[in-house]
Amino acid sequence: MADWQNHWPTNILTDQQTNMIALLASEGESLFIRQEFGYVVMLSIAAGVAILVRYIRIPYTVTLVLVGLLMSILQLPLEITISSELILALLVPPLIFEAATHLKWDDLRADLFPILLFALLGTLLSTFLVGGATSWALGLPLVAALAFGALISATDPVAVIAFFRSLGVDKRLSVLVEGESLFNDGIAVVIFSLAVGAGIAIAEGTYEGFSLSQAVVEIVVVSFGGLMIGAVLGGVVSYVILKNLDDALIETAVTVALAFAAYLTAEDFGLLFNLGDIHFSGILSVLAAALFVGNIGRINTSPTTRVTLDNFWEFLAFVMNSFIFLIIGLRIQIDRLTANIIPILVAVVAVLVSRLIVVYGLSWLHARVQPRMSIPRNYRHVIFWGGLRGAIGLALVLTFTGEIFSPAVAEDLQAMTFGVVLFTLLVQGLSMSSVIERLGLSKHEPIREEQQKRQVRVYAKRAGRQELDNLHDAGILSPAIWKAMAAVYDARIAQRTALLQDYLAEFPELEQEMVLQARTDLLRAERTAVADATRRGLITEEVQEELFREIDNRSSALDMIKANRGH
Repeated sequence: MADWQNHWPTNILTDQQTNMIALLASEGESLFIRQEFGYVVMLSIAAGVAILVRYIRIPYTVTLVLVGLLMSILQLPLEITISSELILALLVPPLIFEAATHLKWDDLRADLFPILLFALLGTLLSTFLVGGATSWALGLPLVAALAFGALISATDPVAVIAFFRSLGVDKRLSVLVEGESLFNDGIAVVIFSLAVGAGIAIAEGTYEGFSLSQAVVEIVVVSFGGLMIGAVLGGVVSYVILKNLDDALIETAVTVALAFAAYLTAEDFGLLFNLGDIHFSGILSVLAAALFVGNIGRINTSPTTRVTLDNFWEFLAFVMNSFIFLIIGLRIQIDRLTANIIPILVAVVAVLVSRLIVVYGLSWLHARVQPRMSIPRNYRHVIFWGGLRGAIGLALVLTFTGEIFSPAVAEDLQAMTFGVVLFTLLVQGLSMSSVIERLGLSKHEPIREEQQKRQVRVYAKRAGRQELDNLHDAGILSPAIWKAMAAVYDARIAQRTALLQDYLAEFPELEQEMVLQARTDLLRAERTAVADATRRGLITEEVQEELFREIDNRSSALDMIKANRGH
């Protein structure tokens, strides 16, 4: 019997009540063990799939979905609770946090306008296009169709980032796709909540009509509030803890707490501060917090802590990714898909057509507003076909249990969502690699991979040589040992540099890419130096703005050169 029962005041309980308590405790313990066993099995399967994909040309995430489908068909006796709260509150925050820490603010800022254009206006357009089409074609209630349009319009960052990292693409293309998928999640969740709220009001007879202006205001407030909460928490952790504390384990633990705290604080803001039913976007809060940690916090930490952080978050992202894509496969029921094949086909066509209109239409609009920063045509093709759906849509549709909309409508919406998710992951996901390669955008080409290997070997040797000098200057290494080891390092650096130069001479186009990237990095360093001079009081803000404009003009010229190379 559990220890807490030994101290229970049994004198006020009957024997029957005492036995019932013991039975419930035993059943709860047994359920916990079964669930724990289920997650252990899932993690073991994920590890096996990771080994398998080394020998087959199928993306890891797609393989996990297929394995999950097989487990669902075989109906393996696993006690796994799959709910929207599990996905949104437990699995998604660390994945978004890990992905956003790798986004450089300068890269994001350079393409912030098209990213926000796709995330905000694109999600709104897609919601109404998909919702209107499915309502007209399938006879769904308009509010239910708009709720489906919202949940399915968000390109899932979990799926998108996993695919793009495995394929390797140009940095700007990666920032555009990942940035859109990270931002539009929060927007989609807000629109979804508005549609569901309207559905509840209609059911209760209190619906007063739809107000576009009110909806836009709520989207802005919820999104901006989430970003502000994440920025505050991320700023505190970055400037106060990561900057002043040199303990890899504690700093790693703090970042884990930050990822979940940012989500929960935003989502339950009113509850936490006794302000009623006030909530903001948890996903955007996690995004803002991660941007602070990735662009400020990591810079303020020691090299040892950075390595620890990177290794831990890479492992955690692997585990969470594995669970999410296995859960997607487990949750999709093939018999329900075949019984709802017509609604699913309508939904797939509506999603593809709306995505086509959004990507190419808004890209055209962006090119008119910022002609020098226009998105290359082959980038647009990848952005269109890379609009994968996954965990977010699945989590939102699981909230439909027949209470908000009728059980028949709820079943249709779930089947349509499962069908669209499965189509994007299997059809679009499996063909993504060939699309990127045919468009000449893959960086996993043998020539580029060899150049990257040689370049990083030089970089690593130089980093080791610099650390050797630091140890000598600190008095840790004696002059004799330092001199001997330095000679070895210098010889290896010279050898690696010669091998890199020979390779660049053989493939001069690679050297041109390196020059453009180096010039971009130097301009970022110049901008940082100007900002630092302003903080130190060496120049006025007016001078800073003038110098910023000069640097930004040179940066725009480089972006035009890169864009022309991408056409």
